[in-house]
Amino acid sequence: MLDAVRYLVDNGVKWTALPVDFPCWRAAYDYARELYERLRRSARERAGRNAEPSAGVIDSQSVDASETVGEDSRGYDGGKSRDGRKRHILTDTEGLLLEVTVTTADVHDSKAAPALLETFMQQPGRLLQLVWVDSAYQGPALAKAFARHGVRTEVVRRCDGQRGFVALARRWVVERTLSWLSRSRRLNRDHERRPDHHTQMVWWAAVIRLSRRLAADAPRWPEKRPGRLLRAQA
Repeated sequence: MLDAVRYLVDNGVKWTALPVDFPCWRAAYDYARELYERLRRSARERAGRNAEPSAGVIDSQSVDASETVGEDSRGYDGGKSRDGRKRHILTDTEGLLLEVTVTTADVHDSKAAPALLETFMQQPGRLLQLVWVDSAYQGPALAKAFARHGVRTEVVRRCDGQRGFVALARRWVVERTLSWLSRSRRLNRDHERRPDHHTQMVWWAAVIRLSRRLAADAPRWPEKRPGRLLRAQA
């Protein structure tokens, strides 16, 4: 089922267009998000960290959906000049996805952040205390929502006079995660009829990235050379 989802997200095909040698598409579709949670905790523990993070980073990314999504389910982001939807993500300090929500692209970052945090913090065992953000994440409503969970925000700003791309402390981590997600063809544009379907595609793209990372870090047995094996048998 994991291979089926990898194929779908990486190649951007429809669920019903999965090749017949994969499991039934409905079984793969219903595969729980719990898989990612287990992988994330394993990755953090393998790195010598607590399974649950105490700090995170928030950012958003607008994606075009002008030709693939109905007008009632998309909006225009004037800052990015994109007509579509916006995915808002929370990551830990290594860039591992913690939570995601998808809105129309005209929803301001400060309006979506409280719901993003609420969704993450409502799960038991959360230890989040600090979130780094950019200057868009300000305002009394946002501050009140974060204070309700005992989470403080710290704004990472550009230095005066900086132009073009600059890797800012802490913020570059979440921006890198957004770049990783965009490598999945299914996420280059929004092809989903509903925002929650797009949210699920983001989770599966994160599963692909994280499973590859864990596989690369896993210990491997030394390869046996045929000549050595023949001498041992002799």
